[in-house]
Amino acid sequence: MLDHNILLTIILVVGTIITLNVSKYSLQKIGSLKKANEKRIYYVSKSINVVITIVAIFLGAAIWSMSFDGILIFVSSIFAVIGIALFAQWSILSNITSSVIIFFTFPAKVGESIKIVDGDNSVAGKIVEISLFQIHIVNEDGDLIIYPNNLFMQKPIIKINNKKDEDA
Repeated sequence: MLDHNILLTIILVVGTIITLNVSKYSLQKIGSLKKANEKRIYYVSKSINVVITIVAIFLGAAIWSMSFDGILIFVSSIFAVIGIALFAQWSILSNITSSVIIFFTFPAKVGESIKIVDGDNSVAGKIVEISLFQIHIVNEDGDLIIYPNNLFMQKPIIKINNKKDEDA
């Protein structure tokens, strides 16, 4: 039985390392194809690595027949505290999730001119950075507008065609 657990643990560790490397390579490839900022690739990669590592830890615990009762009580307590702490700031999690979605769907890229349609609060300008929590936009006056990722995903976006500038 012990030899069986050791073999499964070795397979799990090797599989986790391979999965982490494949995900890193894939994200680098997707990021370079879409010309994403290195910081964005780094943030999304780290977020995915955390999920892979947590899954591997739970699989390792299952291989060694650890009791999940104590672990589940501890984890649920931690999540309850984090949930209460983040209840007022749920947008933090929403911004991180939106950042990952923006990374994979690429609705707009750094360097593109856009208009975010939001009634009287519409924003127009050129995207200069897309980070884990917000998008930095510079408007015509040179002002920096910091727009949350979750709102970016919820509002209609118009990509502004700068054809007039190209013809001149």
